This record gives sequence, C-alpha cells and structure tokens, in this order.
Amino acid sequence: MIHTYAIPLRARFRRLDARDGMLLRGEAGVGEFSPFWDYDDAEAASWLRAALESAHLGWPTPRRGRVPVNVTIPAVGPARAAELVRASGGCRTAKVKVAEPGESLEEELNRVAAVRDALGPGGKIRVDANGGWDVETAITHLRALDRAAGGLEYAEQPCLPVPDLARVRRAVSVPVAADESIRRASDPLEVARQDAADIMVVKVQPLGGVRAALDIIEQVGLPAVVSSALESSVGIAAGVALAAALPELPFACGLATINLFTTDTAARPLVPEGGSLPVLPAGALTLRPDLERTAADAATTERWNDRLARVRRLLVEEGIQP
Repeated sequence: MIHTYAIPLRARFRRLDARDGMLLRGEAGVGEFSPFWDYDDAEAASWLRAALESAHLGWPTPRRGRVPVNVTIPAVGPARAAELVRASGGCRTAKVKVAEPGESLEEELNRVAAVRDALGPGGKIRVDANGGWDVETAITHLRALDRAAGGLEYAEQPCLPVPDLARVRRAVSVPVAADESIRRASDPLEVARQDAADIMVVKVQPLGGVRAALDIIEQVGLPAVVSSALESSVGIAAGVALAAALPELPFACGLATINLFTTDTAARPLVPEGGSLPVLPAGALTLRPDLERTAADAATTERWNDRLARVRRLLVEEGIQP
C-alpha cells in the first residue's frame, strides 16, 4: 500500500498551511515518507530509509511504556497560545516558536508570557527559533524571553552556523539545544566538538530511522530530546519508539504535534493524555477506515510519486533495495 496524504493545519506552522507526505505499508507495519519540499532528493533519502525501517523492520525493544511530551505553540497571538496550552492534554512543558519573519520581540514576549500564565509556575517553557536569528539578536531576545518565561528550560537552534551557536551558548545563561545543526549537517558530531550545545534534538526521519538516530545520539553524547518533523501519527509513532528506546529520557519530547493537524491518518491519533503518549508495538497503529478522506489531490499525488521514484533510485545506487 502507498497512500499520499494532504492535511490542512489548524494554524500556519513552519511557514506551511498544510502538510503532505506518503505512507508505505510493509510486513512490519506502516512507515511515513514526508520530507519537506525544500529538501533535495539526497537529503530526502534519509527520510525514505526511516519509512522503510518502520514498514519492514519495526523498532528496537522499548525501555518504557509512555513518553512525556511538550505542547508546541506556533507563532500565534497570546490568547490562542494560552488556549493551546489548556487544550494540550495535560502537557506541563511548552515549546514556543519564535523568530518568525516580520514578528517583533514584543510579540514573542507576549506569547511566552501568556504560555507561562496558562502553564502556571510549575510548567516548563522552551523556545525554538529554527536558526532564525543572528548572534546579537539571539542574545538580546533570549535574555528578554528568559525573564518573561521566569526561566527558560532551553533555547532550540537560536542560530544556524555551529560557531554562532557556540557564541550564543557562551553569552547567555539559557541552555542551548541543537536541531538543524545535527539533522541537516554533513557532520552531526561538529556540535559536540565545538561545545556548541547542551542538548541535542533528534528526529527519526531526517536521521534515517530509529536505529540510525540511536547511533548518532550515542556518538554525540548529549542528552536527547526526540521531536517530530510535523508528521502524521504514523511518523509520530516512530518518534515515540525512538524515545522509548533511549537509555535515559531527561526531557519531555516534542512529539505532541498531531493537534496542529485538522485530521489525521490514524484511527486513533497519537495525542497526549496526562501529558504523555503511549508506546505502540511495531505494526500496532491502525489507519483510519476512511483513509481516502486524507488523500491528496491528483497533482500532489503525482508529484510525490515522482519524488519517491527518484529517491528510491538513490537508495538502489547505495545498495539498498527499497
């Protein structure tokens, strides 16, 4: 089975209004192949490796039965931000998107303050800039956001270049997490060599699967936060499998993103209950019986079929039989 989905988002996220991708069924279950469209075929090959692992190999034995998660707050107004926290299924950690193009520091501060108020004093707040700042802007904004949050848990990817990340880390008291500097880097170990981060954010598809991600986490040697790549529940299940397989899980994971979708591909979407997600055995996720309701239009489906064929050829050249 190959199914191409296209699902509108409830709010603009990562400059997207909708999310699309492919589901591939194999003997072990269903895998998701959903690289963003600004990724070339070579980069998308890792995403296909991850989908094939989920579909044909399954996942390592879990060490825990549930995984704590954070609620993700897009670049929305304060009222909507507080509403998302309250509707998060009991999440006690919030990741707030910042560094949105055209947005002011005041707007960021108001959003973070609203999230703090909705979480209460015991909740944790982290911010994610997706590499959108330069060094000086990052330092200025993080100091102000740290005060507005009453203390940030960490700041995710304030700048893109690893040397800049290291400079920001030395200049602020907020712990720094590396995301793009690991998952989109030709050398994911450079972050550790330059002492540029306190935490690493890992995503199953960009790193080539659960087993590949576990290997990179071990090599980098930093505490890991497993996050989604804005996937349907099929991709989220692989992220939960990675978090469940880690020897230690010191932070809530960024896997509660299904609430950003208007619908989902699973019969029972992976949304938080009590601030956590269940760990599912490989092959246990059931697709919704009316899966055609999530189907992409003909043009989008053809575009994905062409992309899948190109990326498959790359894997064959590597000696992998997809």
